[in-house]
Amino acid sequence: MENVYKVFGPRPSEAVRRLESGASRDEVKAYGTAAVIDASLEVRAGEIFVVMGLSGSGKSTLIRMLNGLWRPSAGRVLVGDDDLSAVGARELRALRQARVSMVFQHFALLPHRTVLDNAAYPLEIQGVGKKERRAKAGDALALVGLDGWEDSLPSQLSGGMRQRVGLARALAADTDILLMDEAFSALDPLIRREMQEQLLDLQRRLGKTIVFITHDLNEAMHIGDRIAVMRDGRIAQVGTAEQILSDPANDYVAQFTADVDRSRVLTASAVMVRPAAVVPLTGGPRQASRTMRDAQVPAAYVVDRQRVLRGVVRDTAAAAALRAGRETLADLELDDVPSVRTTTPLADVFAPAAEQPLPVAVTDDDGRLVGVVPRATLLNAMAPTDTTTGGTDE
Repeated sequence: MENVYKVFGPRPSEAVRRLESGASRDEVKAYGTAAVIDASLEVRAGEIFVVMGLSGSGKSTLIRMLNGLWRPSAGRVLVGDDDLSAVGARELRALRQARVSMVFQHFALLPHRTVLDNAAYPLEIQGVGKKERRAKAGDALALVGLDGWEDSLPSQLSGGMRQRVGLARALAADTDILLMDEAFSALDPLIRREMQEQLLDLQRRLGKTIVFITHDLNEAMHIGDRIAVMRDGRIAQVGTAEQILSDPANDYVAQFTADVDRSRVLTASAVMVRPAAVVPLTGGPRQASRTMRDAQVPAAYVVDRQRVLRGVVRDTAAAAALRAGRETLADLELDDVPSVRTTTPLADVFAPAAEQPLPVAVTDDDGRLVGVVPRATLLNAMAPTDTTTGGTDE
């Protein structure tokens, strides 16, 4: 989306002109209702991009412009090289059938058709033969865990199962892009969480490009690779969950995210710091003692030539090794140290942090030491955002 506006009313062009000149949403009400104002964003292939905001923020209007249901009042909406604001009706229908599917909040199933026929409906619209479309629909139903329910009617299913049919219908169309407008909002919390996990599992297997609309911040933080926060028609911030929590763009975003369970969103990589003392495995006890003395710490992390973490040497052990004439740390029995991966949620860092006073080591996927999380840093990361400045507590 490039500088997109959507105004509903008698004089949208005049409303856009005034908005571009700095007028507020309220100041253009005489010309129309500004639902989306100067929105620019790029959704990357294969990501789950979440658009979130309160009721009236413009998120549902935005997603309806992504599949051409509504044309923008100004700006461009591009799907690949196709400009949805410029293509004709026939080209738009063809593009929707081939590239974009939508999953609705209230299922939108045909009540007189079976589950299988509902899932096959987009393929029927495309003119796919009955045998082929039913086979593809059956495969999609199996993906969402509804094999065996093909001959049932929607009225025989629970709300969660009906939403699975809606998701299967979108998958059966085999488009590159899935648009999901408050798709799980009508479900009770347990079913909703189950559907979120299923969506993440499907995404790992299929790698679709998904735009997901929600008003639920925790849902956005849980499933989104990146998130756009909307307010009063404008995009307030785009970023990962960690970026939005750690560096909110303004007071509104800070206040909006204040009640999020930060321990489930932030990871070790977001709060780790440089280790105070690191020594090579091939180094000697004299070097280790000097490094710890200079850093004023009682222990040092020991790494090999590839910086893979091998353990910890304490100042008392280094001093004893020096007196015994040991030449390298490889001759010592190093202490074990708790470690976590960079992607470990902070909720899972508390237990190893409690095991010993040393900061928890953070390693990459190859076991290389990349940082540490001291207890004080861990506790500070859990502090709520300072909404008076829009920044985080130091």
